[in-house]
Amino acid sequence: MTYPKLSVERVSKWYDLGHGESLLALQDVSLTVQPNEFVSLLGPSGCGKSTLLMMAAGLEEITSGHIFVDGREVEGPGLDRGVVFQTYTLFPWLTVAENVRFALKKSNLTAAEQEERVRHHLELVGLAAFASAYPNQLSGGMRQRVAIARALVYRPQILLMDEPFGALDAQTRMLMQELLLEVWQQDRTTVLFVTHDVDEAILLSDRIYVMTARPGRIKAELRVDLPRPRHWLETEGSLHFAELRHEALRLLHEEVRRTGG
Repeated sequence: MTYPKLSVERVSKWYDLGHGESLLALQDVSLTVQPNEFVSLLGPSGCGKSTLLMMAAGLEEITSGHIFVDGREVEGPGLDRGVVFQTYTLFPWLTVAENVRFALKKSNLTAAEQEERVRHHLELVGLAAFASAYPNQLSGGMRQRVAIARALVYRPQILLMDEPFGALDAQTRMLMQELLLEVWQQDRTTVLFVTHDVDEAILLSDRIYVMTARPGRIKAELRVDLPRPRHWLETEGSLHFAELRHEALRLLHEEVRRTGG
């Protein structure tokens, strides 16, 4: 039997606020991500998309429902899933190469194999010349490249990305999006990507799940039938991009209006 790479089945999440009060963050969410597919979660702020990603990573408990990777239920963090956060989460006392190598700490690779793996992934993200630098010597975009290299270096089956470019300025963000496309085009790692940026979701994705405002549910699924490889200027100027953008904005606007902004 062939399973989706990632399967979310009727997942809900309640938060206990104390004093007998609780908050429903996610309600009955179901979705799938197929092998080698790039899928984005797009939704208004506070809709629970990051919570869903953290549950897929095994870093957040599920109230009800199930999440599976290759048919095996997620019961906690695992090396089959790599995670990239909005904040860089690098160790400031380690060099760039040491930060990336840290992800291989529990691997069975020899020292030489680890060295080669680190070198390859730093080249992949364009940071081979900065292997000996420390995080405080890098720009924000460069630090996020290190985080991406570290998440990919042990070759996870799924890459979970939580608004990884949200803290970057517009130009750096555009460059990072194109870098991610280039890296993904080479390895085709399965990706679940959280964003609130419509253009970003369309540029990167094969499919987009649009979520409702809290409690987050799946409102719609958009298929992105744009040719790959993609580049900003050519892709953004296409008619299909404009049509998808209009539909995604319409869906999001409905949710913002429903909640009064």
